[in-house]
Amino acid sequence: MKSQEKPPILYLEVCHENGEHRFPLHTSVALFLLSYCECKSFKVFLVSPVKWGSCESLKDHLPKFLEVSHVELEGLPPLVRGCRLPSVLDETGRLCRAGLAVVLRHIINRTLEVDPSRNDVLALLGFKKTCLKACAEVSKWTRLCELGIPSSVEEHLKNPTNVETQLPLPILTLELRLSERVKVHNDDKIRRLKLKQQKQNGASESPVGSGAVDSLAQSEDRLELDAALAKLSLRADPVSATRERSEIRKVKTTALPPLEHVFAEGLYFTLTDVVLLPCIHQYLSSLQIHAESALDRLPRLLRWHSRVQEVPGVQRAAEACGITLSTPWTPPSCPPEPAAEHGPSSLLECEETSQQLPFVGGPRPTLTKLKEHGIEATFFPHPCPSWTLHWERLPEAINPTEGKMSDVRAQRKRQQLNNLVCMVTEMARPGNTIVDFCSGTGHVGIVLAHALPDCRVILIENKEESLVRAQSRGAELELQNIGFIQANLDYFTGPFDIGVGLHACGVATDMVMEHCIQARAAFVISPCCYGFVQNANKFSFPRSQRFRETLTYKEHMILCRFADQTAVQLPPERRLIGKQCMGLVDLDRSWAAEAHGYSMRVMTMEPESCTPKNNMLVGRRSRAKEGQT
Repeated sequence: MKSQEKPPILYLEVCHENGEHRFPLHTSVALFLLSYCECKSFKVFLVSPVKWGSCESLKDHLPKFLEVSHVELEGLPPLVRGCRLPSVLDETGRLCRAGLAVVLRHIINRTLEVDPSRNDVLALLGFKKTCLKACAEVSKWTRLCELGIPSSVEEHLKNPTNVETQLPLPILTLELRLSERVKVHNDDKIRRLKLKQQKQNGASESPVGSGAVDSLAQSEDRLELDAALAKLSLRADPVSATRERSEIRKVKTTALPPLEHVFAEGLYFTLTDVVLLPCIHQYLSSLQIHAESALDRLPRLLRWHSRVQEVPGVQRAAEACGITLSTPWTPPSCPPEPAAEHGPSSLLECEETSQQLPFVGGPRPTLTKLKEHGIEATFFPHPCPSWTLHWERLPEAINPTEGKMSDVRAQRKRQQLNNLVCMVTEMARPGNTIVDFCSGTGHVGIVLAHALPDCRVILIENKEESLVRAQSRGAELELQNIGFIQANLDYFTGPFDIGVGLHACGVATDMVMEHCIQARAAFVISPCCYGFVQNANKFSFPRSQRFRETLTYKEHMILCRFADQTAVQLPPERRLIGKQCMGLVDLDRSWAAEAHGYSMRVMTMEPESCTPKNNMLVGRRSRAKEGQT
């Protein structure tokens, strides 16, 4: 009972520079949110890379209501030590949430559990509670807010006197984003009220075009801001419930004036603004001291900074964290269009343009080209095609049917698990750490933890609902050798010996492989959703040197697209081509791993009918490479 009453522990990083401790931006953001939410649900540990000395400089940046302790890196629990900070360890000590967005969303949820009436806190999660929910590895917007902006500001603050002629690309991207038109759910009433207001002010021209930008600069036009603050249930709703006059009511939606950006994601104050405020405030404050003229190139950020301060609770939260908000900067009356200093109009648009290539034709020309260069799909024979777990002897919580699957689907899932568990048990040694990446509800990891009690098993999954379900299953089985981490893959940094991934979707397969290669760990991975493979932040395709010398990116994408043509309802000839394409995509991945000293096998699961995506990539460090290491 006592252990369940312990509060979860929030671990926040502290830097040590020039003999003093300071908070990095990720820590400042977390403290600001705690203060804004007035959340007292956590015990806070400040984590220092060196021995703690005097930390008087930090006291003014800590909300007074927090229970704060200190710890050094060596004193962290093993599960937390294997993750990047910030992180939260739950009451059981078995579930760790890591990474800025994951931790911030958890703080919000804990606040709402204690006080469900906090509509202002609930509003931070945005429309359908999806604000910053998509992980940075697949969402360009999350990556910009969670990683791009904080890292570029940290880099600037290291040498603020050395202001480049070009502003950081993430900062410019945000400035451009604030110039975009806003589209929110059911915005019709607000736009009609805006039209009514314009008519009352004697507007004679259509608001679309440059006039809309001019209206942004008018201090008396607060319609969007009032609507945004009303969303927080802290001001009266400016949108009247009374029926509009016919001349306003009959205007087509397409002819209504657009809404202007108020906050980072559009009209409403969300978690994104909470993340950005400490970062942008420090950046603008530094520019004011060291390069004041640069502020003229960020008029929308200045206006955003001013508007955020009008949100009730923001000034109070900032003061509690030692952030002195003020509005010394006066945005230009008519914000100019930001110059495209880095070529592309924005970081987000640049990435999207590079990835959206049209598909033309079928796979045969690409298959022929590879064959002419001596490249064909080959599959190693399965070493134990008849190997199976004794499912009838296992506890019910391990059986896939426990997850309310149909009998047919559960049978196929058991066959898939037989294949992965067979390969992992052949590799594993007592004392090994095994990581189940993209673990979902834990079908693979829980079986491994039960089958290999002398090994430590860690399940990593970004989706909280799935991981909580996996944790519940692990507790039901009373497994003592299992841990759970809710995080993006990049936030897990701990050592491990074997990586596993069942149906890692699209580029997730390549991310898991890369993580295993960096950790010099063996791996067993079953890829999935080949059609979702595309150039990403860390990867470009083809992966291997030989494939790059043979195929263009477009030709490789054709292979990936047709690798998904393996469904049982398709004609046999078409499925055979799909299997060839699967084998070639995975051959490219294998050769890329072999360049890092791995011995690779691409094989087919047994029986083949257990899943249309039945490839397995099995990689081990070659003995020669291990000897060198």
